[in-house]
Amino acid sequence: MKTDTQRTRRVVMATLGGITAVGLLAGCGSSTPGQAAGDGGDSSGKTTIEFWHRTFTPPENAWYKDIVKKFNASQDKIVVKDTEIPADAWDQKMKAAQAAGKAPDIYTHSGSIQDAVNAGQLYDLGKVVDTSKLDEIIDSAKSVSEIGGTYYAYPLLQEAQTVLFWNKDMLSKAGVDTDKGPATWDDLLADCAKIQPTLAQGQYCISPASDAITFAWSTVGQQYNFAGHTALTDDWKSPDIDNAAYRDLMSKYKELWDKGYMPKQALAAYVEGKDFGQKKVAFKVSGSWMMSEIGSDYPDLLTKTGIGAFPNASNADGRTATTLGNFKWVIDAKSKHADAAGKFLEWSLAGDPQNLVPFFVNTQFTKVPVRKSVQEAVAKDEAAAKAPWSSVITNDIAPDAIPEPTYPWDVSLAVGTAMESVMKGAASPDDAIKTADAAIQKVIQSQDLPSKAPKK
Repeated sequence: MKTDTQRTRRVVMATLGGITAVGLLAGCGSSTPGQAAGDGGDSSGKTTIEFWHRTFTPPENAWYKDIVKKFNASQDKIVVKDTEIPADAWDQKMKAAQAAGKAPDIYTHSGSIQDAVNAGQLYDLGKVVDTSKLDEIIDSAKSVSEIGGTYYAYPLLQEAQTVLFWNKDMLSKAGVDTDKGPATWDDLLADCAKIQPTLAQGQYCISPASDAITFAWSTVGQQYNFAGHTALTDDWKSPDIDNAAYRDLMSKYKELWDKGYMPKQALAAYVEGKDFGQKKVAFKVSGSWMMSEIGSDYPDLLTKTGIGAFPNASNADGRTATTLGNFKWVIDAKSKHADAAGKFLEWSLAGDPQNLVPFFVNTQFTKVPVRKSVQEAVAKDEAAAKAPWSSVITNDIAPDAIPEPTYPWDVSLAVGTAMESVMKGAASPDDAIKTADAAIQKVIQSQDLPSKAPKK
């Protein structure tokens, strides 16, 4: 890998499926993973709280460090101790800390909070954060923050997980429109038929998701786009994948595979832009964050990169093809200093919009703020005019994208496994769906999912 940006983004996001699958665990904080928790005070009488977050990209890491420093300087009652943990060590550290009763007071959380709430691991934010601040969260982010009307998480951001990028020079050489991306899968396949013959050996038309874990989390929006629903019935009593729409989605990836439009061995992780930056692919499918990597590591491609919504099914009728990922802050249900943690969270995420502007500016406008006031403040930054992709992500892709599913990770993984096996020819669509259906049925029964289905 050439840069820290590429390396940290790959590690953070490539483990997303596993992170989502594991309920993030909590206890009482200590300043260093594995050390004994103290009483949360010091000789000056200040309350000390522990804040853990994963290692992200360098601009994100810098913002985390700075926001803690600014909060500590803004008042004299609370001291926040910031611990940055490598993404690939996060699960192990959290599990060990929980087992020893030494997990942090407040920490970052990705994916669904349902499992953690079911396990009683998260604190009711309504007890420590002003209701007016919780009300500011935009509707698309509320569904990943609250359950049954109770807020257990406050999002820092949302990210479109499925965005189409294209190299304008490579498309132009093939006589393909460079101003806008293919609107449908049929358009995409037609474009690839033109592009592939113009490429050199080792180059491909497109680099999409290509493994079960990545399919599991990145294609939820595509499942909705094709079928009008995701993998469970609304009441969570049954799988809802044994239908023509899911077969059609799987067949599209198989066509990319069979016709050689995509590499048989991934040239880069879905979450990183190395293959696109090295001009090995004309189209790249990734999350909105990839534009930040292009800007920092392949600046010569900034003006040559097109960005747009992922292609639709032919009968999508306006349904989105992307899912909104997120990173949230949560407070441990067993924290001895939930009030202090709430004050830190409220000041950092729900307070002055200017506290958050540097985060979104320095990540090059590739993420979506979850408060309108922050969106407006970010848009006013003079650098926004130099990032035209920001309006595409914020205005064209994010507004109708769907939140990540709240059902268990194993449901999504069953679908992802079926998609990979069909794409690679290891199983027919019928057999793959039959296997996935049975796996999902087991999850429904073992976890009594109907009792946990979202209330309408």
